[in-house]
Amino acid sequence: MIELYTLQNSNGLRARFTTYGGILLSLHVPDRDGKPRDVVLGFDSIDPYLQPHPYFGCIVGRCANRIAGGDLELNGIPVHLTRNRAPHHLHGGARGFDKAVWEAEATAGALVLRYTSPDGEEGYPGECRVTVTYTLTETNALRIDYEAVSDKDTIVNLTNHSYFNLSLNDDILDHRIRIAADAYTPVDGDTIPTGEIRHVAGTTFDLRKTVRIGDVLGKGFDHNFVLDRAGEGLVFAARVDAPDTGIGMEVWTTEPGVQFYTANFLDGSITGKGGRTYWRHAGLCLETQHFPDAPHHAHFPTITLRAGARYRSTTEYRF
Repeated sequence: MIELYTLQNSNGLRARFTTYGGILLSLHVPDRDGKPRDVVLGFDSIDPYLQPHPYFGCIVGRCANRIAGGDLELNGIPVHLTRNRAPHHLHGGARGFDKAVWEAEATAGALVLRYTSPDGEEGYPGECRVTVTYTLTETNALRIDYEAVSDKDTIVNLTNHSYFNLSLNDDILDHRIRIAADAYTPVDGDTIPTGEIRHVAGTTFDLRKTVRIGDVLGKGFDHNFVLDRAGEGLVFAARVDAPDTGIGMEVWTTEPGVQFYTANFLDGSITGKGGRTYWRHAGLCLETQHFPDAPHHAHFPTITLRAGARYRSTTEYRF
């Protein structure tokens, strides 16, 4: 059974979720005049989420982003993942966590979701028990805590795939953005990392100072940025502001990377909330993560989860 839940704080933030895919359905944030505005793309009813869509608001896993060729070796043993974005594996496969029905438990100010991924699901080894906790804090943050444990060595890289638009416009071109990253991971024509970690200086990927997205967009971003980490715990990853509404959002995370994606593949074929047509750059994603295709690049932070060990990750979207 698919269920719906709502979280709300005393400052006017309100978030709605569904147990299908752990999807963030809506997130209302007061603008500068105190008017609540829904800042995430999606649909007005549950039915379109049950059909193919570009991961609006979903929890993605067991491994977010791309695995080249869908193949890897783990402990010297070949692992063959579903090639759902042929010839590659993307966002956990054909029936990843975004299509699972999660068990839910509502607590004070939080929603706890649980899913057990069976051994061999989408090619992944090990039974993997996953918990995702959404919390709406009194400091105006949507906090997401991820945990996972497997009975066999496996790979895990979890994130949320919400598309944000903080403005009144139908695109995010006038948004201002800053990403705290001195480097990024270049990609090939299939958006697979080449393995290089390249400094952003002198490139369009230098977002260390606030820029208007439309001024640097080019063909669009779909790249992993290597965050400037200083120790453990949450670090500042990015800030986005919409001048017309006055809504700003900061991203803080324990992860080493963030995928900045500008909805390059929305083509007007999707009718979203309020009958709105979603065209290219209608929203932006800031997917906190380990680096894409990490199993094929030994110098990338590992996404291997050893049997019995506990995977933990936290991200906050602060408004």
